[in-house]
Amino acid sequence: MIRIRHTDENPHEASEINVTPFIDVMLVLLVIFMVTAPLTTVNVPVDLPSSTEKPTPRPDDPVFLTVKADHGLALGEDDIGEDALAGALETATKGNKDERIFLRADKTVDYGTLMGVMDKLRSAGYLKVALVNLQGQEEGAAPATPSNAPTPAGGTP
Repeated sequence: MIRIRHTDENPHEASEINVTPFIDVMLVLLVIFMVTAPLTTVNVPVDLPSSTEKPTPRPDDPVFLTVKADHGLALGEDDIGEDALAGALETATKGNKDERIFLRADKTVDYGTLMGVMDKLRSAGYLKVALVNLQGQEEGAAPATPSNAPTPAGGTP
């Protein structure tokens, strides 16, 4: 008996990857993340405590920017206007945008005002900001003296 071979009888190896299961998994993950993303935001009012952590060493000539209770600004001991902030910082840091700016604010200054000042620092090119607090003091404790002077609490790199 003679057998005629057809080309369809040869087994083929599939060299493509079936991406349909991968697409299905990605779509499910997308839906999960879309549902859980709004739940990760925090809408809880907080009263942040002061820090008792050991302070970081202070540089030799720190640049202090102060937001006063009346929302005025002071660079070191000199009062400045918001429009003159960039120029005054340029002079105080000698043009070094990598120098850390120590930002301190009165207790009564609201969060929005503080963030506005931080935005002005960022727009001026100063990205290294350290927030200053009274180290190791509880609410209502004695004012700062040389032994418990304000110290930097940290900052953004």
